[in-house]
Amino acid sequence: MEKMSRDGMQLIGIALPHKTFNANGQSAIDCGNHWMAFEKENVFNRIPGKVNNNVYAVYYDYDGDHTQPYRYFIGCAVAPGTVAPEGLDGLEIPGGEFVKLTASGVMPDCVGAAWQNIWQSDLQRAYRFDLEQYDERSADWQQVEVDIFLSV
Repeated sequence: MEKMSRDGMQLIGIALPHKTFNANGQSAIDCGNHWMAFEKENVFNRIPGKVNNNVYAVYYDYDGDHTQPYRYFIGCAVAPGTVAPEGLDGLEIPGGEFVKLTASGVMPDCVGAAWQNIWQSDLQRAYRFDLEQYDERSADWQQVEVDIFLSV
């Protein structure tokens, strides 16, 4: 794990319309379905003003720690001031201190395993905005690398 500062960024994408939670595998169902919607609705290609081709999955608006409900968002970083087109949502991620770790292996198992390890760790998380960054290293789902940034 590497501690680092990140600048804030503006995202456009789709927000899960309700909070999800980790108990009984509910978040895996909700987040998996949300990814399918992101793909099916061709959201990536509908986002204006992208600053790169990275896709971010964001966990935010926590009701407490990882055992409590939270919101989920999938989108791309856009140039400041870019307006979300109809049918898409915007999300502002403030800058701050994060711990970065990288999940490696077969999707989605490696990311799920990384979160299991995070939940069992003694890391003092802030539970503000946590992100997964999907970039060119995520193209082959048989061997991915996904950076996870945890707010601290």
